[in-house]
Amino acid sequence: MKIDRKRQLESFGKLLDIMDQLREKCPWDRKQTLESLRPQTIEETYELSDAILKGELDNLSKELGDLLLHVVFYAKIGEEKNSFDIADVCERLCNKLIYRHPHVFGSVEVENAEQVKQNWEQLKTKEKDGNKSVLSGVPEGLPSVIKAFRMQEKARAVGFDWVEKKEVWEKVEEELVEFKQALLAQEGSADARQAQKESQGELGDLLFAIINASRLYGLDPDTALESTCAKFRRRFGYLEEQTIKKGKNLKDMTLAQMEEYWEEAKDLEKEGRL
Repeated sequence: MKIDRKRQLESFGKLLDIMDQLREKCPWDRKQTLESLRPQTIEETYELSDAILKGELDNLSKELGDLLLHVVFYAKIGEEKNSFDIADVCERLCNKLIYRHPHVFGSVEVENAEQVKQNWEQLKTKEKDGNKSVLSGVPEGLPSVIKAFRMQEKARAVGFDWVEKKEVWEKVEEELVEFKQALLAQEGSADARQAQKESQGELGDLLFAIINASRLYGLDPDTALESTCAKFRRRFGYLEEQTIKKGKNLKDMTLAQMEEYWEEAKDLEKEGRL
């Protein structure tokens, strides 16, 4: 695709003009605040994520547009509060990108993408308005799998990581043993609530270790889990569909009967028919 910078700038200017009109003339848009937009922004972000995972390129531009609307909307509200406008947003972003890419806009040399990430995190902690600690840049509100992955990435950027990635498997196995022991202890415990709390803690340690392993081997645990959830939805959906067609009820079926449909679903997936 040939880049037409003039068209791009004109389209962005048009969007800003439309936002001005909506804020002035539309009762709903005029009513919105930073707080009221937040839940919708989160929803739009997840819709964009879905489009990416499904490889829906046509839908991707639509979802990006929806998210861009929110960026412009927040900037418009900031402008009304005499705090910042869209130019400030763009300028701060440009300045940050230039500062954190000295290998592109300066004289620093890097050998690979990993060094770029390490430099990025180190530069963040040096910025005047940057993060006060290595992990402070990881939002508390992130989903836990993503949060764990990002915390581990940031720790790695300052050298806190396994020397050899294969060493992580000892940690995974250790946490698995401790989790099993906690579950066994829970069954005979006189304090069920405390025992369950300890088991949950061990489960968290195990999941954290597995996420660590996936990171070291270049796998994204959130994407992997999303893929498995989608696979489970497809197969279970097929199972439900087939039982309904045959006038059966899932609650009245044995596990072996349900397994037959499950295996059929797996075969259809391999053939690209599900």
